[in-house]
Amino acid sequence: MILAVLFDFFWLDVDRKRWGWMKNWTKFQKGLFFSGFAVVSVLIYVGLSLEFL
Repeated sequence: MILAVLFDFFWLDVDRKRWGWMKNWTKFQKGLFFSGFAVVSVLIYVGLSLEFL
């Protein structure tokens, strides 16, 4: 899922229609957003997988 989001952001959304709300963000803010997204995604995945470990 993380790769799909990054793929969409960097390659598919050339017109900035889906990610236009981030157009005034700095590179640091975008990096922080995507890092936070990755951390939350991993935590959700691990949290849901604990039952099966």
